[in-house]
Amino acid sequence: MYIIIVGAGKVGYFLSKRLVADKHTVVIIEKDDAVCNETAKGVDCLVVRGDGCDPRQLEEAGISRADVVAAVTGEDEDNLVICQLAKEKFKISRTVARVNDPANEPVFSRLGIDVPIDATTILAKIIEEEVSFSDFVNLMSFKRGKLAIVRVDLPTDSPVINKTLQELQLPADSVLVSIIRGDEVIVPKGNTMLLAQDDVIALTLLQNEQQLLNYLIGKI
Repeated sequence: MYIIIVGAGKVGYFLSKRLVADKHTVVIIEKDDAVCNETAKGVDCLVVRGDGCDPRQLEEAGISRADVVAAVTGEDEDNLVICQLAKEKFKISRTVARVNDPANEPVFSRLGIDVPIDATTILAKIIEEEVSFSDFVNLMSFKRGKLAIVRVDLPTDSPVINKTLQELQLPADSVLVSIIRGDEVIVPKGNTMLLAQDDVIALTLLQNEQQLLNYLIGKI
């Protein structure tokens, strides 16, 4: 894929390194000249010095051929403007935005950002899950709040224990994405069997979260 990343702070820097290693074509836009120079030394991709809120800079970065635009600056206002420009002016099908202030996440979703990533809330939910021994946590909502990625820890009395995926009757528009079993990450197939203490990552419609929880752990 051709991916434009706006913001070369630590998030943008390591994100671009990962994507380049995965054989994607990456272009970074960054305002700060010194940061541009350091980024260019460490990442094998084109680094454009400029403001990602400026349509001309986006054009210089090749947005006309971009598959994804990711705005990961430290300013929510900039990230929102960048993604809106990408969606509305350049018709980019997929936009990803870093949300620095959790209070702004609903605004990002309402204004059509495909994947607003609120790391603070994700971390808080994971921490609260561990502290409270909760067995269900919503990790992220996206597509304007319609879809959710959730994590479910299967208890020993779960009704789906020792069943294969092909035996399950999940709620409509729900799918199991991965299973974390100890140190192993399993991509589930039809004959994959669920075991007690599995951590299941699932994708579901937001309104189906409770139904999925009831099905997987057998309680409200």
